[in-house]
Amino acid sequence: MNRLLDPKFVNKTKRFVPYIMAGDPTLEASIDIALTLQEAGVDAIEWGVPFSDPLADGPVIQEAGERARKLGMNIERAVDGVKLAREKGLTIPVILFSYINPVLAIGEGRLLSLMSDADIDGLLIPDLPVEESDSIRAECRNVGISLIPLITLSSRDRIEKICQNGEGFIYFVSSHGVTGTRESFSEKIADSINTIKKYTDVPVLVGFGISQPQHVSYFNTISDGVIVGSALVHLIGEQKYALMHKRDKVEGLDKIKEFVLELNS
Repeated sequence: MNRLLDPKFVNKTKRFVPYIMAGDPTLEASIDIALTLQEAGVDAIEWGVPFSDPLADGPVIQEAGERARKLGMNIERAVDGVKLAREKGLTIPVILFSYINPVLAIGEGRLLSLMSDADIDGLLIPDLPVEESDSIRAECRNVGISLIPLITLSSRDRIEKICQNGEGFIYFVSSHGVTGTRESFSEKIADSINTIKKYTDVPVLVGFGISQPQHVSYFNTISDGVIVGSALVHLIGEQKYALMHKRDKVEGLDKIKEFVLELNS
């Protein structure tokens, strides 16, 4: 069953979803990190696929992607990593985060078949416009995978159109530009989220720039949860050497767990 449609996820009051880059610093470490995040009580994981031209990613995630690519990580190996994580006890929802080029390179049908076999629940493609998403959305539904839509600070008409196909959750982008930590956010966000909620009952999660406990607390008052990417990926980068060595791995994973617990306290 698609875990994003399970009452355990659907009926949560607030959701905390971290993003990690598959293969950074190694695939084995990514699996360990995912299991640690599950222990920390996160509600789902966005599992990133490295790409050579990630237009929506800031420097932190770009650097993580480069580290992963240099070790041979690609979309097929990323999907296989989720399968291995499932075998090791990962039970929470997983959303594959990929740009459209890797999807087209492997083929939509083959990718979704591999994702289904790996028990992946959702697919998020930030550079896929809603106007061009009908085909892959239909294929996703055929195999029980949610295609997660993104919405930016946009017009009411466009918001309504995107919401019509929302499933799993809606990713609301908190600012224009690329990912990265921020100190402040637009006052228009609350109004935009209220507008989205007029057109859908699907949970609305906010991402881009969330890096501090007060950010999480604030967005939990106006949305259905948060997505944390760059701040966590930065910490993983700081701990990469520890995570790659058996004797130091536990310490590195403990720091990741402490960071998430503090953010989501």
